[in-house]
Amino acid sequence: MAEPLKGFFSAALVKRIAASLRAADGSFPAEAFTKEASRGLEKLELVDRARHIGRAMGRHLPQPYPSAVHVILRSLGPAHAQDELEGVGMEPFFYMPHLIFVAEAGLDHFDVSMRAQYELTQRFTAEFSIRAFLERHPERTLSTLEQWALDPRAHVRRLVSEGTRLRLPWGARVKWLDTNPDRILALLDLLKDDPTTLVRRSVANAMNDMYKVHPERALQWCGTWLEGGVSDERRALVEHALRMAVKRGDPRALELVGYGDAPKVELAAVKLAPKRVKLGGDVLVSFEVVHVGKRSQDLLVDFAVHFVKSSGKPSPKVFKLGRVTLAPGERAAFSKRVSLKVHTTRKPFPGRHEVDVLVNGTRIPAGAFSVVE
Repeated sequence: MAEPLKGFFSAALVKRIAASLRAADGSFPAEAFTKEASRGLEKLELVDRARHIGRAMGRHLPQPYPSAVHVILRSLGPAHAQDELEGVGMEPFFYMPHLIFVAEAGLDHFDVSMRAQYELTQRFTAEFSIRAFLERHPERTLSTLEQWALDPRAHVRRLVSEGTRLRLPWGARVKWLDTNPDRILALLDLLKDDPTTLVRRSVANAMNDMYKVHPERALQWCGTWLEGGVSDERRALVEHALRMAVKRGDPRALELVGYGDAPKVELAAVKLAPKRVKLGGDVLVSFEVVHVGKRSQDLLVDFAVHFVKSSGKPSPKVFKLGRVTLAPGERAAFSKRVSLKVHTTRKPFPGRHEVDVLVNGTRIPAGAFSVVE
């Protein structure tokens, strides 16, 4: 079994951090820091471990705060050597305690903290720490982010879109972001044609978050981004940005991504097997989509399973399948297995589970299967 991710923040890591800070400042009390930062670490979860180390760091770095940041910046290793970070594992998390220290101790030292986050985001990510500054100093932070949107370093530009996400996973909610959507959308507009997939993917995720909170504004801006001749990269960004809207069958989003026409289709060869499945098993959902219209049609095909919740009420989950263009009379086959195991985001319960096929957002009933204990 793989070691839990929290295991990265270990006594051995504390010693590495101590060594890096001691190399930057010969007076840094490495032994005292190591002893305090390692104490009780095993009882904590991942983020709490990083916070524990970061607070210990703050108690042993020189004062005042700007002097502490000076040591941190001198201790830094090389910036990310590439845009995408596949294969680097947890190593960038080495700097998570440093950024927690900046977020907690640096709010009254804006310029110094911005410099620290500028450097640290090129080695980990300052998307979490920057939110404390957006909460306390929204206008000054936004002004800085506007400059960083034009920075030559991709990981700095990514911070602009990722750090201002309205629903950043693991990130604290920032009320100012929720109430100033157009200010955030203006930042995303600066980055929509970024040369890197790293940043464009972040912009799409940020726009997906925007749709959750301000759907009308997200759809309006995505529509504007698709006006006139646009690049394949921008079109792909918008499609990714509207993935939740498409899953929900929002007709405006479907129109924007090219699947707004009502489907002229019928289902055939529908199979849900087995029709009765035990918790922990799986069900094969398979069917054919038959085009019965008079003209070829682009079709976006998904299906939804209405999972029974603990309350006994159903809640749909959409499974993506694919896109197909069918001529009159043509058909396309689709199939996918649905797991009834316990997942981190979904726990199955016994009961009748309805299944709908979704074609261009139109729901077509496909039957049901029963889950038993």
